[in-house]
Order: sequence, then structure tokens, then C-alpha cells
Amino acid sequence: MLASQLMDLRSALHTQGVIFAYSGYVTEPVLSGVGEALKQKLAIDDADTKTLRSVFAIFVEQMQNIIRYSAEKVTTPLPPAADPKALREMRYGILTIGKEGNDYVVCAGNLVERDDVKRLHARLSRIREMNKDELKALYKEKLRAEPEEGSKGAGLGFMEIARRASNPIEFDFSDIDDDYVFFALKATI
Repeated sequence: MLASQLMDLRSALHTQGVIFAYSGYVTEPVLSGVGEALKQKLAIDDADTKTLRSVFAIFVEQMQNIIRYSAEKVTTPLPPAADPKALREMRYGILTIGKEGNDYVVCAGNLVERDDVKRLHARLSRIREMNKDELKALYKEKLRAEPEEGSKGAGLGFMEIARRASNPIEFDFSDIDDDYVFFALKATI
């Protein structure tokens, strides 16, 4: 039974053009390891340098969004030698990289708190509607500005994804329960 279930999952992913799939807790070492394998696969596919850089950059941004913002997380104490009040978090998400025709597609998803959906939807809608020049100007403006409240980075991730994508980004939300929503983001290169 186990082999047939895993083979069915593998077949479904293959049918959808998925060349990489990761579902689980994400850490910086996971990001690095999968990133190295992705670079090798793109080189084998003979992807041009611009495509390789764009796919890799979007992959990194998507994984970092999971690492920083997924609402599904576990927290473990650090070893005794570390600060006893410090905690290590691991956050859960899913990321796939695939091909649709001649294009690469990077899709990622994770749980977000329901209270964040309106803000995320507004930000992503604004970014989605911008052309490349408008995105570039906003990106430069954000580089000079202070990070937004609640941001764990410079607030440039979604803009970087949109700038590198060849088509407008796609996103969606699916209700889970009263507190959480599943957020998905797709970038085509």
C-alpha cells in the first residue's frame, strides 16, 4: 500500500510538471540544500543564465517567506550552552518548482493568520498591477525606507518575486478555520 500511495503522489506531481517538491518544516540549511540541488537541475536543463538566476532568486524569496511568516510552527529550546530564554523556531510550508511549457513555475504555500489576509491581499494586488518600471521605482523607494511594522526583513520579497517573474504573480487564499487561512503564491519565469 505504501509504495502505491507514494507512486501515485509522484505520478501526480510528474503529470503537473513538478521537478522539485518540498513539504515540511523549513530552515536555512534546508533552503541551502534544496537550493544547491535546484541550481544543478537547472544547469542540467541548460537553462540560460537569466532564467537560472530568476528561478533561484524567486525560490529563495518564497522559502524565506515560509521561514519568516508561516503561522504553522514549532518552537524548541536551544542547547543548554545557549541563552536559556532563546528559542529556535521551525515553520511549515510547501514549495514546488515545475515546468509549464517552456516556463518555470515556483509555487509556495503556508498558513497565515486570518487577520493578515486583508493586508497581504492589498499588497499583492498592488504589486500584481504594476508594470516593470513601477515595480523598479517602488523597490528603490522601499530600499531607502524603514521596514514596515511587523516585517522581519526589508519588505522587498514580493516585489523581488514580481520583478523577476515573466508574468504577473498569482496568489490565492483558502479558509482553514476561524484563525487561519492557507496562502499560495505562484511566479512564472
